[in-house]
Amino acid sequence: MCGMAAGAPRIFVSHLTGVAVFDPNGDQVGRVRDLVAMLRVGRRPPRLLGLVVELSTRRRIFLPMTRVTGIESGQVITTGVLNVRRFEQRPTERLVIGELLDRRVQLVETGEEVTVLDVSVQQLPARRDWEIDRVFVRKRKGGTFRRSKGETLTVEWSAVTGFSLEEQGQGAESLLATFEQLRPADLANVLHHLSPKRRAEVAAALDDDRLADVLEELPEDDQIEILGKLKEERAADVLEAMDPDDAADLLAELPEEDKERLLTLMRPDDAADVRRLMAYEERTAGGLMTTEPIVLQPDATVADALARVRNPDLSPALAAQVYVCRPPDETPTGKYLGTVHFQRLLRDPPYTLVSALLDDVLQPLEPGAPLPVVAGFFAAYDMVAAPVVDESGSLLGAVTVDDVLDHMLPEDWRETEFHLDAETEGTAHGS
Repeated sequence: MCGMAAGAPRIFVSHLTGVAVFDPNGDQVGRVRDLVAMLRVGRRPPRLLGLVVELSTRRRIFLPMTRVTGIESGQVITTGVLNVRRFEQRPTERLVIGELLDRRVQLVETGEEVTVLDVSVQQLPARRDWEIDRVFVRKRKGGTFRRSKGETLTVEWSAVTGFSLEEQGQGAESLLATFEQLRPADLANVLHHLSPKRRAEVAAALDDDRLADVLEELPEDDQIEILGKLKEERAADVLEAMDPDDAADLLAELPEEDKERLLTLMRPDDAADVRRLMAYEERTAGGLMTTEPIVLQPDATVADALARVRNPDLSPALAAQVYVCRPPDETPTGKYLGTVHFQRLLRDPPYTLVSALLDDVLQPLEPGAPLPVVAGFFAAYDMVAAPVVDESGSLLGAVTVDDVLDHMLPEDWRETEFHLDAETEGTAHGS
């Protein structure tokens, strides 16, 4: 079938039904039962979000396309841990096999009615995104549809109509499709100005990662309101997808019993990171830091470091440097040895060991360092992120400049900024 290289051939979804899904160790975890796509406004091809996989226990779970490392020779290879919570379809989502196949749609050019027999998916070059790109249809023959008769043809998604979202309409899906290109901060701005009802509808329809990114940009009251309207298991998934420091700040605002219930529902590793952060005073280096900086062992090379820095899920501030530590390389790490700045990585050959490039002059922050000391550190060293190291010499995490600014600006800075934005644009986002 196909690998994941740029320009990968298209795959027709009928070839994927029932295909075995394997984990990185080669063990079969289940079979593909459907594909989940998100329709977009106008004639843009739908984005493929993931696969519905039926486990051997008959439970159906959602496997994001970002976790698929290969689709070839009749099998799907996945990376990482599967979330075994049951698949629940969101309002913006369409099941490709269950809802798009056998539909009657029209050819845009002639208005002729055709039946959808299959659709093909393709990975976009140099990106992790997948799209539905072509539709395989059968024309009507002699006034009736017969599977054995009628001309079949494959056309671009944009050549048929009858699937796509309307340009107007109050459904969360058309609203979301319009907002799809917005940065999280801008989508947060829009969400902030919606009515509570519409805000809850849009939040329910966003995928976990996108909602996590948007929550991090919202004022505290909005965060608490949105989280409170999600089902508890979904709320735990979204908290897992948030940066641990942002999740800790949000949980700290909830009543004790709600906080504990959500922490219990979270994956143990994620919950442990959040609990650790909640143990520090809020306006200290320990309370501001994230527990997920880039950590490398001393025998890693520049090539290894650059591969980690390229991760598109990292913020620019966290990608600006890597921290070199003895094992274990999860925080809290073994002995912290020093920092290597991104620019230094670009100046040295790929095979150079990171341990040879350390900025060991840079003094790390202590977890108890108060906010003014942390801010002074950033100003004095012209840094965008800083290592936080405990008295035993272990790296606990990193503070990024955005979190420092977040806590130094007035508490209502987000609302003020949103208000100014709306005025300067001359538009108000209605509900």
